[in-house]
Amino acid sequence: MSSPKRSIHVVAGVITDARGRVLLNRRTEHSDLAGLWEFPGGKREPGESSEQALARELHEELGIEADVGDWLMDVPQCYPDKDLVLEVRHIRSWRGTPRGREGQAITWVAPEKLGRYSMPPADLPVVAALRQPDRYLITPPPADDDSDQLRWSEQLRRALADGNQRIQLRLPPDHPRRVALCEAVVRGHRRAGQWLLNRDIDLARTLGVGVHLGAEQLATLRERPLPADQLVAASCHDLAQLHAAQQLGCDFVVLGPVQATASHPGADPMGWERFAALRAQVALPIYALGGLGPDDIVTARRHGAQGIAAIRGLWPA
Repeated sequence: MSSPKRSIHVVAGVITDARGRVLLNRRTEHSDLAGLWEFPGGKREPGESSEQALARELHEELGIEADVGDWLMDVPQCYPDKDLVLEVRHIRSWRGTPRGREGQAITWVAPEKLGRYSMPPADLPVVAALRQPDRYLITPPPADDDSDQLRWSEQLRRALADGNQRIQLRLPPDHPRRVALCEAVVRGHRRAGQWLLNRDIDLARTLGVGVHLGAEQLATLRERPLPADQLVAASCHDLAQLHAAQQLGCDFVVLGPVQATASHPGADPMGWERFAALRAQVALPIYALGGLGPDDIVTARRHGAQGIAAIRGLWPA
């Protein structure tokens, strides 16, 4: 009979220098996941607070006296031999010169280059949290008449002004002006946000923007449908779909519904515990979806999410 898996709590620090570069540790050849790069830190021992554990680990690993700052996120992650929660904290300041006191290599990395480094599964969502938006706006469809479409366009401009940077244009395939509206939005606001089109791979390819795949499309695709410089996302509701999205090379996914939502009244909400359990099985950035708004972002990140995805919760009234 196999022994039960360990449950451990690890605290890691995001250390940033004056040039904005982030410090990474390389795991030594005698450790688990040898050779991978990670945010420095270590296991929280019984009786320690997270701040005490991280300060101790950074002194032991890097020889610095660290001032532990704000919390960023928690990442639940399942490994073959353990269930881990990675708590991530910013480091406000430190004294001393970081060096690999345990024989490990260290390096300073520009934020935009973090994705080039091979990392353990729990560290990958942290990279996304540092570099990508914490909310994903899904637009409601505009009506057919001109006045409603003008109102929709004005609301979209307000959504951009409110700081929404990652936006899915969710227009039904039978909308008479779907293509024209998508073209107009992308042409007029290309640099204002990261645009994804709902399900329409061909139009996304033509316009040079991203695509958001429906869960049913994950079962039909055998390779990533767009090049690396165009985002690919997907809607997921269970573990099989999460695995399919990861295998396909999706940049991020939405998972839900977490709570009851008016847009899917018949769906059974999974709740935050189930969300975290599913999140722990993959290494993707995941937005929590379903009855959520900006006030839920902290709760979402407590359960390993990149942030929240929403229609009503983010669309201007």
